[in-house]
Amino acid sequence: MDADYFLTLANQTMWVLALASAPILIPVLVSGLIIGMVQAATSINEQTLSFVPKLIVVAISILIFGSLILGLLSDFTVGMFDRIPDLVK
Repeated sequence: MDADYFLTLANQTMWVLALASAPILIPVLVSGLIIGMVQAATSINEQTLSFVPKLIVVAISILIFGSLILGLLSDFTVGMFDRIPDLVK
């Protein structure tokens, strides 16, 4: 077992994590920014006004990108399990 293998595996894991979380985080961040600007402009400081739209954006993002994220994670997991025999040698 080589240290380079584990560093490569850690690098791939972080990359998959970024690709899996970005389709949900980016729309939520944008909607939070827009809602924050609207709240600052109108001086409405209601907590549910910022929470409910973000929750709706998360639900819509999961509906749109959920199958892609699941496919990415399952491909990565299958690839990890396929490499196990190489490590046992």
